[in-house]
Amino acid sequence: MNKAQLRKLYKKKRLSLSTDEVQHKSVQIANNLLQLDIWHYDYYHLFLPIKKWNEVDTQPIMNILMSKDKNIVISHSDFDSIQMINILLEEQTVIKENKYGIPEPINGERISDHLMDVVFVPLLITDQKGYRVGYGKGFYDRFLANCRPNVLKIGVSFFEPINEIEDVHEMDVTLDMVVTPEKIYRITKND
Repeated sequence: MNKAQLRKLYKKKRLSLSTDEVQHKSVQIANNLLQLDIWHYDYYHLFLPIKKWNEVDTQPIMNILMSKDKNIVISHSDFDSIQMINILLEEQTVIKENKYGIPEPINGERISDHLMDVVFVPLLITDQKGYRVGYGKGFYDRFLANCRPNVLKIGVSFFEPINEIEDVHEMDVTLDMVVTPEKIYRITKND
């Protein structure tokens, strides 16, 4: 299937999940993340979920990061430039939903893309090669392309990876691993 077909199918599948299922699966994803050797870094980029779209609830991941006293970076989406502006999450950071329902910081210290060590990446579905289907605007592909080459890219998904996304593009950035409620998938790069 191509990205448009997969986007339609997995939006529908995700919206069919109950609030309890979203919460339970989100906690399972966070528990699986605890099994990884990723907690020694400094800067972690975390997306804030769009609740009406049943995205993975990242609060359990945020709780882990806060308990380990890590720098949590969240972003504001600039729809004119299709870029993400990264902000350090602090006690005084004010978060509001934008007109698209995306929770975003409206103040705070700006953080360079190059400082990111680990990026938790939202997605609808991914394939076994680490290509992902998001909402189709390319915000994360642009952001990840600006990060250091060794940034760790971890997709979080309610669904297991599919075999292949038919219409990947040369600008698509692949993930290093995908964590679902059931399993951790490490992506093998074929250079």
